[in-house]
Amino acid sequence: MREAVRELHTRGHQAVVVAPEVKLHIKEEDFFTTKTYAVPYTQDEFDSFVKTHVCLLFKKVHFVTMFLETIASLKTVSLLFARSCEALLYNKDLIRDLNASSFDVVLTDPIYPCGAVLAKYLSIPAVFFLRSVPCDLDAEGTACPNPFSYVPRLFTVNPDHMTFFQRVKNMLYPLGLKYICLVSLTPYERMASELLQREVSLGEILASGSVWLFRGDFVMDYPRPIMPNMVFIGGINCANRKPLSQVCTAAVFQSVLPVEHNLFIKKFKKLFHHIATPGRCSEMVGPNHQTDMELPSGTYF
Repeated sequence: MREAVRELHTRGHQAVVVAPEVKLHIKEEDFFTTKTYAVPYTQDEFDSFVKTHVCLLFKKVHFVTMFLETIASLKTVSLLFARSCEALLYNKDLIRDLNASSFDVVLTDPIYPCGAVLAKYLSIPAVFFLRSVPCDLDAEGTACPNPFSYVPRLFTVNPDHMTFFQRVKNMLYPLGLKYICLVSLTPYERMASELLQREVSLGEILASGSVWLFRGDFVMDYPRPIMPNMVFIGGINCANRKPLSQVCTAAVFQSVLPVEHNLFIKKFKKLFHHIATPGRCSEMVGPNHQTDMELPSGTYF
């Protein structure tokens, strides 16, 4: 979310990042204020767990063994995140401070539902910033149509035009994910119910989201039904790079084309250099016509 928060800061907004004392990616920046809270584990314990979890991904074992070890690791992950969320939600001083600050919005990733629970508890509009949510909870939270016969499910490798058996697979495959969601997400329903003093489902918590910002687009993902509060911002993670130099351009051609196409390289590397480099370029549209275009600086896709 760093780039989104940076842009909000340039537009005059004040951002406060709430994070545990033990963290991996969040670092101090001059465009937001950080509020931390204590958690019941140390940085060494957290780092050790991360290394163990990552090493599991590269183990070459039988599928059943991998499945059982993944489930055990998932339970550990879920317990760690749930303990962190409890440390936040039951921190009376921090909650009182956040409540008194009268924030306009909470920006959070709902794959870790703690932020969504906090927004609902403080009665602050929530903007969800996400890639996806397991078990189709995004469709449930937005009340969005989600036909199994139309939208290929994640990891099924089904095409957008499915056969009958692929559609059956598309319906059965998500059932296995229900157990994972049951293990990992149930604690947040319990915490939300305790704080709000009534039974609350995770679907109800996510339904309170005002806007859903999906870090994806229909170039990379299959088209599917969307609701008016679902916005696709797939390019936000794309870094702006400097234009290719002429030397680099020649290297690209030489690595892609065979040696016998050196004549092609000599003729066209200059044209390619103009296309890849922002500035003034000429485009031949016919044997006797030439147009000039002014291109702004930046990266083009």
